[in-house]
Amino acid sequence: MNITISFLSKNIFIKLVMLAITFDTLLGCLRAIKTHKFNSSFGINGGIRKIAMIACIFFLSIVDILTQFNFLFILPQEYINFFRFQHLGISEFFSMLFIFYESISILKNMYLCGLPVPKNIQNKMYNLLYTITDEVKIEDR
Repeated sequence: MNITISFLSKNIFIKLVMLAITFDTLLGCLRAIKTHKFNSSFGINGGIRKIAMIACIFFLSIVDILTQFNFLFILPQEYINFFRFQHLGISEFFSMLFIFYESISILKNMYLCGLPVPKNIQNKMYNLLYTITDEVKIEDR
């Protein structure tokens, strides 16, 4: 157990996931306050998803410790050199996916809160939200 906790506390990817989840949750709460739309089922679903991400990372960290699997072979050498990766385990790989997912959610919440978002990203985010969700309406634009 000490090995797992040590691994979790030293892993930058896991720290970034936790930071992204925290920031996304904060922005989501601020957006709910701004729009006066507190939906408990939506909030519970989001909370369950975030807890599942954390549990998945914890479980995959244990798998990494046991297997020592290395995903570096799937990355181009330029990325390995640029990011100075020495090891990319299963937990780090999924952490990167979760960071990407949370980053999109953060941008969405920033946009819906009215925070400054670069115009090209704002337009793409609006079109994406308009196409796949009912979170924005045509008159909001």
